[in-house]
Amino acid sequence: MVKGLDEMMRVQVESLRLRSYRQEILAANLANADTPDFKAVDFDFGAALREATAARRGAGPTPDAGAGQAPGPQLLFRNPSQVALDGNSVEADAERAQMADNAVRYEAALRVLTGQIKTMLSAIQG
Repeated sequence: MVKGLDEMMRVQVESLRLRSYRQEILAANLANADTPDFKAVDFDFGAALREATAARRGAGPTPDAGAGQAPGPQLLFRNPSQVALDGNSVEADAERAQMADNAVRYEAALRVLTGQIKTMLSAIQG
């Protein structure tokens, strides 16, 4: 049972780490909306989460993302509906929508993790 709880928490922590990283990527895209020839990037969140949790399964506590290892997922160029005349592929409205969606999902994952921690504390304290 403890192993199952640990695995659930590990997935949530990894989800938060990837969501945070994705928010940075989306913010960088938006910040470069006026940069000529800038190509917007993103990554497949589901695939990155599956890969990260499979790699960490049974590896002990999840290491801190800032502890010297690469952030993880492979960045892919976005396919915009229309590229600007200057070669920039950032679609500001789409980036803002993706950022809002990602933020909501981050908050949801954080609430789930908080609930798991509260449940564990309640069980420990009796």
